[in-house]
Amino acid sequence: MLVYAILVFLVSAVGGVFMAYRILNGEFAPWAVSLLHVVLGGAGLVLVLLAVMAGEGGFLGQLTFATLLVAALGGFWLAVVHLRKRVASSGLVILHACVAIAGVMMLVGTAFLFAEMTSSMTADPNTLAPSP
Repeated sequence: MLVYAILVFLVSAVGGVFMAYRILNGEFAPWAVSLLHVVLGGAGLVLVLLAVMAGEGGFLGQLTFATLLVAALGGFWLAVVHLRKRVASSGLVILHACVAIAGVMMLVGTAFLFAEMTSSMTADPNTLAPSP
C-alpha cells in the first residue's frame, strides 16, 4: 500500500511544482490543478494512514505519516490564502514543498528499506534466505 501512496504523491507533486512556479511568479494557481493536488495529496495521506494502521512501516511509518500530515496542514493554509484571493508568500510555498518532499522521501525509505529490514529479520541465518 505504501508503494501506491508513493505513486499518488508523485503525481500530486507534478501539480505542486506547476502551482509553485505560478505562485512564485506572483500569479494565482489554477483552481483545477489546485483541487487535483488536494485530492491526490489527501488520497496519498489516507493510503499512508491505512498502511500504518495495518502495521506497515513501524515507527518510521508513523513518523512519515506525521510529516506528511504537517505538509497537508501547510497546504490547507495555502488553500485558505488562495480562497481569500491573495497570492501566498514564497516562504510558505517553499516551506510546504520542503516538508512534503521530506515526507515523500521518508515514505520511499519506509516502503523499501523497512520491507528489506523486516525480511532480513525473518531470514534463516543458516541459509541467508528468507524463511517461508
